[in-house]
Amino acid sequence: MKPMKLNKNTLLLGISLISFTLTSCSDKGEKADGYGNFEAVATTVSAQGNGQLLALDVEEGNTITEGKIVGYIDTLQISLKKQQLAATKNVIHSKSKGILSQITVLKSQLKTAEISKNRIESLLKEGASTQQKLDDVNGKIDVLNQKIRSIEIQDLSTLNELKSLDVQLKQLDNQIQKSIISNPVNGTILVKYAETFEVVNFGKPIYKIADLRKLQLKVYISETQLTRIKIGQKVTVKVDEGDQMKTIEGMISWIASESEFTPKIIQTKEERANLVYAVKIDVKNDGSLKIGMPAEMWLKTNAKNKK
Repeated sequence: MKPMKLNKNTLLLGISLISFTLTSCSDKGEKADGYGNFEAVATTVSAQGNGQLLALDVEEGNTITEGKIVGYIDTLQISLKKQQLAATKNVIHSKSKGILSQITVLKSQLKTAEISKNRIESLLKEGASTQQKLDDVNGKIDVLNQKIRSIEIQDLSTLNELKSLDVQLKQLDNQIQKSIISNPVNGTILVKYAETFEVVNFGKPIYKIADLRKLQLKVYISETQLTRIKIGQKVTVKVDEGDQMKTIEGMISWIASESEFTPKIIQTKEERANLVYAVKIDVKNDGSLKIGMPAEMWLKTNAKNKK
């Protein structure tokens, strides 16, 4: 077989392919300092009462502000119970006023009896009265004191009933307040778990919200890399953008104090068997970053800052 003759164009094409292959291998030889996925600090808003969800103004993807009233749970039964307790409180309060009136009358009688006692004692010294009259007035004073103590004990029981009712009324007020669903943080609705007119129970998740203006990239590094990082340190974060990598600045906000086995989602089986440390990096979101998106961490000394 005759050897193939190479023309000039074929030779140039071959040289170009070899050059491109070498360049690609060189780029592939670069290795990030950490790999992971973006996370967000999410808050799950749950029902604080039991009843029908009469209103819920949240939709997935919508952004809402902290403190906004987004819905409420039916409070009819709580309101009826509150009215019943208020009526009972009025009855007991009237009873307490009657008891206080009795005590006022008895104390007035006691004051009169004590005046009589002082007068009889003076007359007795002068021989103008008898011991019998003094004994009678002392007996009357004892009876009045016993009646007053008995009614005061009764009044104390009534006051305790009123205090108990006040506590119950405050509890109902608190339940009514918690039936109003107030959004706790600024953020974007990630998941909606309930719909209007559903019956919800205490603790049932209603929706999940997170502030997506800042995401956290959670990566894993080896023990040998620990000495090269610290909280507050700025690093380079790279994400896929078409055929290239987009570069973003991030800042290390948390470093795990204990090691763990590399999660299964990270790299090869051999690497997953290694002990690593989790690291979180705060990254400002320009709107292109999504929860769960993979990304790389490059320490600034190693990053080439290419897009």
